[in-house]
Amino acid sequence: MHQRLLIILAVLALTGCATQTYQINGDTTAQPTVDKSQTFFLHGIGQQQSMNAADICGGADKVIKVESQESFVNILLRMITFGIYTPRQSKVYCKTEA
Repeated sequence: MHQRLLIILAVLALTGCATQTYQINGDTTAQPTVDKSQTFFLHGIGQQQSMNAADICGGADKVIKVESQESFVNILLRMITFGIYTPRQSKVYCKTEA
């Protein structure tokens, strides 16, 4: 009974992938200019990290979108370390000069 409950809880935890996307200047087909793993510890309680998309893209008018994602691998790492290590993926998409 306990094994079945643990399996059910593990499956539910692994299906919790989440992505927050902020569309800014169109073009949804662009590739990320920056794809960075951000490291948090102890479930990220009281922690923050930031990236300046305008600086990365060379101006706010060149930012297409920004994403923050908790992927399957991020969740797996969080579970293996019991929340001690909790990474998230951040992406910045910039307009490229054609």
